[in-house]
Amino acid sequence: MTCQPRDWARAALNAIASGGLTAVSVEPLARTLGVTKGSFYAHYRNRDELIAAALDVWVRGHGDEGLAEFAAISDPGERLRQLLTAVVPAVQPLAPSVHLSLLGDRNDPRVRDAVHRVNRARLELLARTYRELGLPPDRATSRARVAYAAILGLLHLAQTDPDAPNAATLAEEAAAVFLPT
Repeated sequence: MTCQPRDWARAALNAIASGGLTAVSVEPLARTLGVTKGSFYAHYRNRDELIAAALDVWVRGHGDEGLAEFAAISDPGERLRQLLTAVVPAVQPLAPSVHLSLLGDRNDPRVRDAVHRVNRARLELLARTYRELGLPPDRATSRARVAYAAILGLLHLAQTDPDAPNAATLAEEAAAVFLPT
């Protein structure tokens, strides 16, 4: 099997989701990927380089690039509905979350930067959406923070509460709460 750098980065992200940065170790990842350790060194000089690549993949997929399809929706109400419909069902009960796992490593400057970039992209899109829905800029920013905090709270609950309501119910409730009437 040929293993590409992106395969290693994704495997590292899965490890981060399960156990934080300490879970990123070359030998176990090689076993998971079904390749030798030599495959790793064909793409990366060291573990730190792999972690940087994994964080970059996460930022691209969950920051501005990952939000581009939603940002392109011209109707702000529909954009917010689509965001909530996509995000809430992605919150799987007891599923590991890269975002929440990274919080345990928030003192690492690479993690702090990656989380900041993803948070900024998400908050900017939400604030823009609320401004387009007619809220004044300060209120739109505040509403975006509350909505985003609630989504992060849902991620936390999904990891810790096996009795959480189903995704469709949560998405419907989230839309009712976060769409201005």
